[in-house]
Amino acid sequence: MTDAYSRQPPHARLAPAEALIGLGLLLFSGLTLWQTLSIPVSPMYAQVGPRVFPYITSAGLAVFAVLLLVQAARGGWQPADEKEVELDWKAVAFVAAGLVANVALIGPLGFSAASIVMFVLVAHGFGSRRPLRDAVIGLVLALAAYFGFARALGVNIGAGLIENLLGG
Repeated sequence: MTDAYSRQPPHARLAPAEALIGLGLLLFSGLTLWQTLSIPVSPMYAQVGPRVFPYITSAGLAVFAVLLLVQAARGGWQPADEKEVELDWKAVAFVAAGLVANVALIGPLGFSAASIVMFVLVAHGFGSRRPLRDAVIGLVLALAAYFGFARALGVNIGAGLIENLLGG
C-alpha cells in the first residue's frame, strides 16, 4: 500500500528547487553560527552564557537543512500535483512587501506600528480582505510581543509612538 507519506523510489531524481531551499537553510545556519561566535561573553558566566541558545538554534537549522537536502535528493517532499501549481506572484509580492515595510518602518515608527503594517500586508498576501480586522489582530500580537520583551526580558525591540502612548 502506498500513500503520500511513503518513501520515494530509489531511482528518484534530485529536486532542484527543494535542494536550493535546503542549501539556503544550511547557509543561514552557517551565518547564524558565525554571528553567534561574535557575541561577547563575560567571564562571569559559568556554563550557560549568551551563546547557548544561538548555538542550539544554529545546530537545529543545520539538522533541518540536512534533512531537507536528503529529501531533495530523494525527489523532493512535494507531491507531484503540488509541483504543478503555478506560483501566485501577487501574493508573494504582498508578503515580501510586508517584510520590507517592517524593516523600513521599525526605526521611524517603532516595533508595533511596523508590525501592524507587516501583518496587514502578509494577511492580504494569504487572501484576507479585511484590513481593519487584520490591523487589530496585528496590534494585539505586536503589543504582546513588545511588552513581553520590554517587561519580562528588559529588552527594547524598538519603542515608537504606540509604545510611548501606552507607557512602554
